[in-house]
Amino acid sequence: MYLEYYKNKISEIPDFLEKYLSAPSMVRLKKIGYFCGMDYASNDVYDFLEYITRFDHSLTVALLTYRLTRSKEATLAGLFHDIATPCCSHVIDYMNNDFAKQESTEEYTERIIKADFELVNYLNSDNINVDDVVDFKKYTIVDNDRPKLCADRLDGIILTAISWCKNITLEDINLILESIKIYRNENGEDEIGFDDINVTQRIIEINNVIDIYCHTDSDNYMMILLGDIVKLGIKYKLFSYDDLYSLTEDELFSILNNSKYSDINSLLDRFYNIKNDDIPHTNIPSIKRRLIRPICNGKRC
Repeated sequence: MYLEYYKNKISEIPDFLEKYLSAPSMVRLKKIGYFCGMDYASNDVYDFLEYITRFDHSLTVALLTYRLTRSKEATLAGLFHDIATPCCSHVIDYMNNDFAKQESTEEYTERIIKADFELVNYLNSDNINVDDVVDFKKYTIVDNDRPKLCADRLDGIILTAISWCKNITLEDINLILESIKIYRNENGEDEIGFDDINVTQRIIEINNVIDIYCHTDSDNYMMILLGDIVKLGIKYKLFSYDDLYSLTEDELFSILNNSKYSDINSLLDRFYNIKNDDIPHTNIPSIKRRLIRPICNGKRC
């Protein structure tokens, strides 16, 4: 499996990190798919190579961060950066009309971390202040604005290329990991870059395909469709908005599948069975663009 190969190539899990992986809020992410609930969608529209979870992504972001910084605080901020991911991930941003930034659910991060007593106890045992890991955006290696690269963005490119776009090879993964360096960017921030122009150009090529995939009618339509289904579930009080942050996706779809409401059942049937050729045209010009301009040998491409 490409995912396991990639994970093992980054680095071994450091001893201090291991215990955090068993905290309840992290374990839940093992049942939250990376691709926004689309693992349940019509196979004619989505044909993922592997099931990748938000837990997988959180771990690989943390491992990339640790490999580059050796900072426990930054590594844990990377591990927790998606801890507030609701069921169906960015579908909920679509439901919230946050098409451009897709960050509407991040406000729950602090609340979820501080409510996980096991996780907080681990932080206390490591003498790490919870406030040092809640705001992952203060670590520019973990998170940074586009078109800059960070561990979250680079990992997302690799994972999406592995399973959805299928446009990355094992050799690509090797070369990317061998070429990664930290540079000081034009804003005086630490930023992930590369020391090989060919690797840099390859990353840009891979990412450009991902940007195209994320702006197709089929992806936009399915994201909106699932958002409408979830919105109806909330309307009929099958679950609350807050429940999206505690349920797993298996639990959410089980609730929806057992619904007595015909409009939910009709939309679910479309979600599960629609053919790609039957996807209608969508027009959402504000959908988040995923363009990047990495640094190579200290210079912005």
